Amino acid sequence: MSNNNSSKMTLVPVMITFFTMGFVDLVGAVSNNMQEDFGLSDSAANFFPSLVFFWFLIFSVPTGMLMNKIGRKKTVLLSIIVTTLAVFLPLFDSFMPTKESQLWLMYISFSLLGIGNAIMQTSLNPLVTILVKGHLASTLTFGQFVKAIASFIAPLIAAWGATTTAPTFGLSWRILFLLFFLIGMAATDQTSGVLASVRMLGAPVVLLSFVAIMCHVGIDVGTNAVAPKILLERLGTLGDTLSQFEYATSIYFAFRTLGCLTGSILMRRINIRAFFAIIVLMMGVAMAGFVFATEQWVLWASIALVGYGNSNVFSIVFSQAMISAPEKKNEVSGLMIMGLFGGTVFPLLMGLASDAAKASGLQHPQTAAAVVMAVGVAYLLSYIPRVKQQ
Repeated sequence: MSNNNSSKMTLVPVMITFFTMGFVDLVGAVSNNMQEDFGLSDSAANFFPSLVFFWFLIFSVPTGMLMNKIGRKKTVLLSIIVTTLAVFLPLFDSFMPTKESQLWLMYISFSLLGIGNAIMQTSLNPLVTILVKGHLASTLTFGQFVKAIASFIAPLIAAWGATTTAPTFGLSWRILFLLFFLIGMAATDQTSGVLASVRMLGAPVVLLSFVAIMCHVGIDVGTNAVAPKILLERLGTLGDTLSQFEYATSIYFAFRTLGCLTGSILMRRINIRAFFAIIVLMMGVAMAGFVFATEQWVLWASIALVGYGNSNVFSIVFSQAMISAPEKKNEVSGLMIMGLFGGTVFPLLMGLASDAAKASGLQHPQTAAAVVMAVGVAYLLSYIPRVKQQ
């Protein structure tokens, strides 16, 4: 019993780090505010979340090499430091002399956020595998539940800072960065070669899982970015602004949080492949709603369904890849986290698609962005036969 309690206490700082991992989802919460503040187009606004996830492509595999040299715990600590620095920099944008210099500061901040999160996600998941004996997917999902709490509260805090008359130290929606910086400081207190890693993509399960992770993150970031825009297009009236629909992101993360919590329980009791099929089908229904629906209740249901469905995709796909090559956990982890590069690819494609739809005079141009996400869901449907019971 004492060993079991000790193991649980060991996981406490790990779960705090999972919360810090959720900082990456503030990009969706603030990108729409930045679009209004800086007068950016859809493509330019979507570039910011794309910038964050671009660094997963660059840093994920080298992080696997770094873990082999300095260990997983030190690598996780490094990631927390970089992430904390990332949310610290925007607190100084009011000191920048021009809008252009403020934008450059945000570019640097979002780049560091992506770098820190890439290192964190690559190193933290393998660390959990040596701390947990059995029920790996369930434990990783509970970690994603903790992460989702940060994702859930981020848009609420940003909206509060942007619209309320309560004191925010003059930071407006940037108050989110201050709060996350303080949490990052608390988390700091708590706590293979490149070619060889890339060759592992030759293994079918690893390659297919890599693409599945790209789709999962692309849908996650994409929904975060376009759900408010879809609601504004379909439900908005004259005088409505995008900020009035920002709470759609919170609905998404609320159901994502619920999905992580219930998923960690359900996967201990039912067949994982059947569970994966159910949640991906939920996402398919949600995409149909995003593309075709104009009724308010259908759009809200679609946001809830994609939030709940997408909540458990990462942990299932990641665990499938890890058990396929247990002797290469660090390398496989690096490749899977590199798949978070999908958070760069999807928003860029979605922005280009919606801008093209606007130029062609389509009444609801965000429909084109939803179609891009639907392609990702279609791929996840094809991944179902690859899921095996652990």
